[in-house]
Amino acid sequence: MKVTMIGHSTVLIETDGKRILTDPYFSLWGNPAYKRVAPPAMTREQLKDVDLVLVSHNHFDHTDPRFFRSLASDVPVVAPRASSWVTRLKGARNVIGLGKWEVKQLGAIRVTAVPARHITVTRGFVVQAEGKSIYFAGDTYYREFMMEIGKKFSLDLALMPVTTFRIPLTMGETSAVKAVRDLSPKVVIPIHLGIQPRSPLMRTGQTPEGFRKRCQDAGLNVEVRILREGETLQV
Repeated sequence: MKVTMIGHSTVLIETDGKRILTDPYFSLWGNPAYKRVAPPAMTREQLKDVDLVLVSHNHFDHTDPRFFRSLASDVPVVAPRASSWVTRLKGARNVIGLGKWEVKQLGAIRVTAVPARHITVTRGFVVQAEGKSIYFAGDTYYREFMMEIGKKFSLDLALMPVTTFRIPLTMGETSAVKAVRDLSPKVVIPIHLGIQPRSPLMRTGQTPEGFRKRCQDAGLNVEVRILREGETLQV
């Protein structure tokens, strides 16, 4: 199983001969409030032949209508059930909506939708294949359901947002450490690092390196791997 950071929350998971893409986002500009920090490592065209797409929620930096329209009509796009209609409006065709703790078996790959908490309808996902378990958190705050996820799954890897802005949209360093304590993953890869507020007043000094140091100071038995665009981790 191999994981490649494409950029922001877009991660390519290669397992059992299949390619899974999380929260596709390929815009180079961002929006009026947030700018893209670095371009994605691969283009829409290079990834349009993936076998499965996971969508945690429908915010601009997690869904790419041009990418959805480029997918073959039979490629499954797994999304939260309550907002799957929005994913369809954005161009995805073969949308599979999952509720909390619902499971979808796609060949040898098992996908479980797990709880998440954000300012919109959202889900996390646990992908199981080749005897490994990967937790993709999408955008979420720390909540007690993470302890339940940690009890249900032996996580080899967690893809988690671990920095925040002045208006918190994801976990900051402190709450991400709490999440690691509850989830007990072997490895954590910080995500949601590909955009930045255009206004300096909206930025904080929190960083993935700061999160890694807090994990060490807390005595947590976890490896924090910071992947830049195009870098790969063999799970």
